[in-house]
Amino acid sequence: MFTKGPAVASRALFFSVAAVGLILVSLYTDWLAPVRAQLGAVATPFYWITDLPARIGDWGEETFTSRDELREENEALKSELLILQRKLQQMAALAAENVRLRRLLGSSDMLQDNVLVAELVGVSPNPLSHSVVINKGRDDGVYEGQPVLDAFGLMGQVVEANPSSSRVLLITDASHALPVQVNRNGVRAVAEGTGQINRLRLRHVSNTTDIREGDLLVSSGLGDRFPVGYPVAKVQQVVRDPGQSFSTVVAQPMARLDRSRHLLLVFGQGMRPEELEQARQQEAQEPDLQEREALEPEDD
Repeated sequence: MFTKGPAVASRALFFSVAAVGLILVSLYTDWLAPVRAQLGAVATPFYWITDLPARIGDWGEETFTSRDELREENEALKSELLILQRKLQQMAALAAENVRLRRLLGSSDMLQDNVLVAELVGVSPNPLSHSVVINKGRDDGVYEGQPVLDAFGLMGQVVEANPSSSRVLLITDASHALPVQVNRNGVRAVAEGTGQINRLRLRHVSNTTDIREGDLLVSSGLGDRFPVGYPVAKVQQVVRDPGQSFSTVVAQPMARLDRSRHLLLVFGQGMRPEELEQARQQEAQEPDLQEREALEPEDD
């Protein structure tokens, strides 16, 4: 009868020593690196198979999600999209306002006169009246008849100055007219409003007058109301009828009358608002000074 105890024990000892040896060789040498790479490639399918139950569970949860959960998730995504769209609109508005302010500041640098930046705060609800309200008034040095323009051209003039606000009559109002001249050759004319926000008409232009489509009209300075050289409009159409004494000339305002929000108030003669206020105070004090000088006795 044979006994297998010692043989089994010796084989177990042999494999144990071999395993320890392989572990030491793997830790302290790179001899087994190619073998580990091949074994890793062979073991990859086994890893995938062992992970298969978890994959099936995840697929089942995604596939059999309840309708209520999908509806709630959809509503949450819609709300988030709406919030993000609102933020995007605000950023777009801020970017556009930044561009407008840069243009406005750039145009003010080109002006020889001193200017005051104002903001449009109201529009006349009367469709027959083209006027707006700005947030600057007499306290800021604004006066009636003061020219108003935006970054692109002349907009109108102040017709009513209150302490903290003012009303501006636009150049397209049917009751407004201003002297202009063709920038190309200096021909003078009168541009009057038509009651349409994007349309001006030149009054009493002879058929022989040298004026063309595309000509730039600027303020001529006549009448001492608008300083000379401000862009007013661009000629869009010139119709010459031999049976009529005058041509029909239509022009489009250069200013963005229906879009500009920040405006420029122009102070003529290089006087700033604070200088105008000082001048008014001096004029108010002059009668008192004259009365005191008249009462003082003359030196013998």
